[in-house]
Amino acid sequence: MVRKKITKAVSVIIGGLITAYGLEAVLIPNNVSDGGVTGLSIVGSAWTGLPLALLIAVINIPFIFLGYKQIGRSFAIYSVIGIASLAIGTTMMHHIPTIIKGDTLLVTVVGGIIIGFGMGLALRNGGALDGIDMLAVLLSRRLPFGTSDLILFLNLFVFVVVSTVFGLQGAILSGIAYFIASKVIHIVEEGFSGSKTYKIITSQAEEMIETIRDRLGRSSTYTFVHGGYSNEQFKEITCVINRLEESKMREIINEIDDKAFIIVYDIAEVKGGNFSKRNIH
Repeated sequence: MVRKKITKAVSVIIGGLITAYGLEAVLIPNNVSDGGVTGLSIVGSAWTGLPLALLIAVINIPFIFLGYKQIGRSFAIYSVIGIASLAIGTTMMHHIPTIIKGDTLLVTVVGGIIIGFGMGLALRNGGALDGIDMLAVLLSRRLPFGTSDLILFLNLFVFVVVSTVFGLQGAILSGIAYFIASKVIHIVEEGFSGSKTYKIITSQAEEMIETIRDRLGRSSTYTFVHGGYSNEQFKEITCVINRLEESKMREIINEIDDKAFIIVYDIAEVKGGNFSKRNIH
C-alpha cells in the first residue's frame, strides 16, 4: 500500500509538471490561456504582476477544502501535491524556450494535448490540478443543471475574463485549447462524463456497501442475482458517483474483493433521489 501511494503521488507530480510545461512552453508565450482556476490565475498574474505560482496555490485553496469535505482526505492530499507541483513547475519553467511560436492552430492543438495529458494523469491517480470541477460538482446538487453543463458554463465565464487580457482571439484560442485538453483527459483518465454508475457483483456486499458509505459518503442499492453457471446467489450493488471519486471507488473495490465483477456506465446527468451525499469528515 505504501508503494502504491508513493507511485500515485509521483504520477500526480509528473502530471503537474507536464501541465506546467504546456503552459509555459506553449500556451502563455502565445497569449493563450487554460480554463478553470489556472486560467483565472494567468489573468490575475497579468493584471497584478503577482507570480503565477502564487495565484494558482492561493485560488485553489477553497476548492481543495471542497474536495476534502466531499471526496475525502486522500483526494485532497493528492490534489495539494498536484497543485503544488503545477505551481512550482510554472516557476521553474518560466524562462523555458517556447517550442512553438505564431502558428495559432498548432499552438492550441499541441498545448491542449500537453496540458490535457498532465491533468488526466493526475485525475487518473486520485488528484486534481484544478478546482473548477469540484465547484461544478457542488453546484450541481443545488442547481437544476448537470455537472458537465456547469463545467462548461463556469469555463465560459473564465474565457470572458481571459478576453480582457488576451483579447477576443486569445479567448477563442484558449477555448479551443481547453476543448482539446478535455478530450485528452477523457482518453487518459477514461471518463469525462459528469457521473458514472458502478454495478458490482460480489460475495462481500455488506462490507462493500458500508465501506462505500463510510469512506466515500455515497449510498448504494442492491438486488439479488443468480450466477447462470454456478447458480449461486449474489448481491449486485449499484452506486452512482461523480468522476472525481472514481479512483477512490476502485481502491475500495480492490481492497475488499479484487475478484468482484464490475460494470461501469458513463452518465451525462443525474437528478433527484439520494445522489446528494453527506460530508465524510
